Amino acid sequence: MKLDVRRLLFWAPRALGILFAAFIGLFALDIFSEGYGFWEAVAGFLVHLVPTYLILIAVAVAWRWLWLGALLFTALGAAYILMAWGQFVWTTHLIVSGPAFLVAALFLADWFLPTKKPTSAER
Repeated sequence: MKLDVRRLLFWAPRALGILFAAFIGLFALDIFSEGYGFWEAVAGFLVHLVPTYLILIAVAVAWRWLWLGALLFTALGAAYILMAWGQFVWTTHLIVSGPAFLVAALFLADWFLPTKKPTSAER
C-alpha cells in the first residue's frame, strides 16, 4: 500500500504540472484572433507562451529537486496573483493559481514522504 502512495506522489505532481502548462498554453492561442500578420502572430504566440515555458522549467527542476519545485510552483502561483491583482474576480485567481499551489503541495508531500530503505533480503 505504501508503494502505491509513493508512486502516486511521484507521478501526480509531474503529470499535473505538465497538464497545467498545457492549460496555461491554451491562453496563448488568442493571439491568432487579433488580426496580426502571420509572422507577427507567431512572434506574439511565442511571447505569450513565456508562462508555459516557466511552468515546464519548474517541472523539469522539480523532477530532480522536489523542494525547489515546490518553491518554484508556489512562487509562480503567487506571482500571478500579485501581477493580476484587481484585474479579475477572485475565482480567476483561484482557477489559474490554484493548480500551481496544488502541484507545489504535491511536490512538497513527495519530498517529505520517507523513502523505504531496502532490507538485506531485498537487495
